Amino acid sequence: MACHTEDRKSVYPNFKDIAARYKGQPDAETRLAASVRKGSVGAWGKTPMRPNQRISDADLKTLVKWIQSR
Repeated sequence: MACHTEDRKSVYPNFKDIAARYKGQPDAETRLAASVRKGSVGAWGKTPMRPNQRISDADLKTLVKWIQSR
């Protein structure tokens, strides 16, 4: 929670804004999971998001579903 928050911007966008951007997109879960796993840059500005290679597949799926539920 150092980089993202529930409902206010910090270093990166908040989870509610992320959920809103991907709402209704059929590939949202896959795209969000890829962003967490591989990192990203440019989707929300110039600050790069570091990859998280240590998260298990099960935890990644749970996290993405939680973000989408915001």
